[in-house]
Amino acid sequence: MRRILPLLIGLLVLASCTEEAEKAARTPDAAESVTPSPTQAPEDETPQPRSPWSLPSLMDDELTSERPRRLRVSVDDPAYTEYEVRYRSGDLRVSGVLLIPTGKGPFPGVVLNHGYIEPSVYATGQGLSREQDYLARQGFAVLHTDYRGHASSDPAGDLDRETRLGYTRDAINAVHALAAEPKVDGERMAMLGRSMGGGVTMNALVAQPGLVDAAVLYASVSSDYLDNLRRWTVPERPEAAQRLFDRFGTPQEAPGFYDALSARSYFDRIDVPVLSHHGTLDDSCPLPWARTTHRLMRRAGVRSTLEVYDGEQHAFGPQWTDSMETTVAFLRRHLRR
Repeated sequence: MRRILPLLIGLLVLASCTEEAEKAARTPDAAESVTPSPTQAPEDETPQPRSPWSLPSLMDDELTSERPRRLRVSVDDPAYTEYEVRYRSGDLRVSGVLLIPTGKGPFPGVVLNHGYIEPSVYATGQGLSREQDYLARQGFAVLHTDYRGHASSDPAGDLDRETRLGYTRDAINAVHALAAEPKVDGERMAMLGRSMGGGVTMNALVAQPGLVDAAVLYASVSSDYLDNLRRWTVPERPEAAQRLFDRFGTPQEAPGFYDALSARSYFDRIDVPVLSHHGTLDDSCPLPWARTTHRLMRRAGVRSTLEVYDGEQHAFGPQWTDSMETTVAFLRRHLRR
């Protein structure tokens, strides 16, 4: 713990610099640049080995799964049936909820990635229950992943949690699991993530191009790993930040390590349209984060759309239905065959 205070000071200085950069980025004629890929070393330098704890490492993985195991029926509605399920994610088993619309199918599929909820109090399917019901009633098959370390999933390691790479693997494998359902059209798949789940979704998009046909972000965290580290880990879990710094170095000592955990470093790998929803009064994930992510995606050639909701907060309330109507229209347009 002896290094935490100076590290906090250093990170706060870095945060101040970031805020100034974001202000400049919002100026129409501001210079814009995408962080170079940390895997691309200058010609006169020897490339460094990839860290196994990085998005480039995840890019090399061949992830697969099989049809989820149905444990019990949790909702029997005329419009859909909801099951509590477990599915394979590498060597782990991950829990979640599966909603299959009533009818013959095959239905387009959507994997839902929830935001941060303390794992010790999290219950299966929590965090995106409104979206589950709405999408299933609109004819989408839905698999909401709990992530490892949540509900009845197998445990998660510290680095799986802090880097979000374990959660990203679970989201990618959820797509493969949902696509294996007999009444799901595996050629029409999408992903939707809220808050932390937005970060998980962006990670999945850059790690596995072609995994889905479209993606939706709700009140997402930043696409820069350090923004999120400064916003939550350092002030709320300083011991976790210290373990990260002790093992991999501080952001000042090892900038490439943190760049390699930032989806924005690899936005040029995203090959599907992305729709983002964000409120002007979001006090958890500030709107400038969404604007910067959108700008850098567009600069990298991504078909990115940012919908801004005046007066809407992080959880979305009065304009949530409007946002879901926009989401369904977006998904239908891009999941059409």
